[in-house]
Amino acid sequence: MFKTTCMGRKNLIGIKLRQLRAEKFPELSQRAFAEKLQLIGMDVGKNRISDIELGKSFVTDIEVCMIAEVLGVGITELMTISDNHEDLYKTSKNDYVLDIADSSDMKYK
Repeated sequence: MFKTTCMGRKNLIGIKLRQLRAEKFPELSQRAFAEKLQLIGMDVGKNRISDIELGKSFVTDIEVCMIAEVLGVGITELMTISDNHEDLYKTSKNDYVLDIADSSDMKYK
């Protein structure tokens, strides 16, 4: 059973997923987004999208790739978090991103 979390969240893409989904597809519900993911082979429903966006669900690397594909963004953009999440590794003035090579600044439980 996975227990590792960051800032109490089970994933880092949920915040950005919600933001990008709203920006790129303003009329697209979580259910409709899940249906787009199903079309490319991801076994997911509306509740799972909600759980991912709320940080209540772990996300595999394959799922990250599929979500990025449907959103039309790169994986790096999905992993980039806005500046209101200062516990993440800082890479520029306004952007924070998980630095897998040096995650010593991350707070894991």
